Amino acid sequence: MTRALQAAGPRIAVSSTRTLASIGIAVALAVVFIQACVIVQARPQDLVTGVHGMADIINRSLPPDFSQFAPSLMPALETVDLAIFGTVFGVILAFPLAILAAHNTAPSRPLYIGARTLIGVCRAVPDLVWALLFVTAVGLGPFPGALALAVHSVGMLGRLFAEVIEDMDMGPVEALSLTGASRMQVFTHAVIPGVLPSLLGISLFRFDENLRSSLVLGFVGAGGIGFYLLTAMNLFQYQTVSFLLVLTFVLVVGAERLSAFLRSRVS
Repeated sequence: MTRALQAAGPRIAVSSTRTLASIGIAVALAVVFIQACVIVQARPQDLVTGVHGMADIINRSLPPDFSQFAPSLMPALETVDLAIFGTVFGVILAFPLAILAAHNTAPSRPLYIGARTLIGVCRAVPDLVWALLFVTAVGLGPFPGALALAVHSVGMLGRLFAEVIEDMDMGPVEALSLTGASRMQVFTHAVIPGVLPSLLGISLFRFDENLRSSLVLGFVGAGGIGFYLLTAMNLFQYQTVSFLLVLTFVLVVGAERLSAFLRSRVS
């Protein structure tokens, strides 16, 4: 009995330590959440008392003005094309950067650091800020929005692509290297086939994100449905606003379904 108690003593101590650590983590998370509520000045009672204002706007938004279907076709096409442009150019620019930013494929340490830095800058600056910068450079319209999505996509895709490359199976790469294959042969016959399905899936996910982002970029004059939506809101045309929201929902769901279908084909 004494030996059993002595053997159980360390286990009980470890269990008590883990329990105390769990309680400490829970308390710390609660404190972080409470301070967040204080900083954002959360007032749920204001939401309850102001719900009638939201109900009034919803009431004035119904029914949606479907007569705006024809005028909204071009903004809808601009929105989709913004996402396509930003995704395609983001992939084209992000892939070579990812090769340099992955520690197992980077030719040298300076190139690795430079690629990581460039990817970090593109990702750290929000696409809305990029859009504002490009609007001042090239003027209003869809082009600055497309450029903003492309640059921000370089940052997001570059990081994800680099992580996929770093986690890939290095067996085929090492096997080709031992046979005397050149760096380009190793790249085309081992690296690309090993990561291509994952890169395609990530690119399709990014297209979904770019489609949503293109709606917001229209608020700063970058074209698409977002600009049309902002104009309708400023003119208090709430039925037009509700129709544009319905159209946006259709575009987003359609893009998600298409993306899921294509991912199932490449996975």
